[in-house]
Amino acid sequence: MKVNKFYRAILILFILALNIGCDQVSKTIVRRDIPDNKVIGYLGNHFTIEKAENTGAFLSLGDTLGGPVRTILLVILPLLAILGALVYIIINTKITKYTLLGIILIIGGGVGNLYDRMIHGSVTDFMHIDFIIFQTGVFNVADMPIMAGMFIILINSYLKRKEEAAVPGAQEL
Repeated sequence: MKVNKFYRAILILFILALNIGCDQVSKTIVRRDIPDNKVIGYLGNHFTIEKAENTGAFLSLGDTLGGPVRTILLVILPLLAILGALVYIIINTKITKYTLLGIILIIGGGVGNLYDRMIHGSVTDFMHIDFIIFQTGVFNVADMPIMAGMFIILINSYLKRKEEAAVPGAQEL
């Protein structure tokens, strides 16, 4: 089914707005209502909420950087990557719907975290999962669509390659 370019653009904007909106609303609530050093546990403390301001990137990488290096690595490069991905999905109308969805989710999560970094000087993380054999770092709502987007793209790529390998002559060198 071929989707009209206008409806495609509206769908992209809707998913982005929903993604960014949920992230920013959740972070605003946490900043406003969760005091520093308070841990709220659920499910026998396997899921906890605790406000943590992350001045770095993923898992606080780069939090000790300063000056222009910090600005380049934590603001300018992510901004360029987000803009590049946005241009890519606008121009390339032949990507699969799953790859498109994955990229939109990554862009939305990236915008949410980049906005925090630029406006607040840090990214507000607040969720932690500990199911004994599986434990996460502290993360936020924006991190979930980033991870989901990467997962969708990887699974789609794997299935597409598997499908191409099953059809003789389908793979090009």
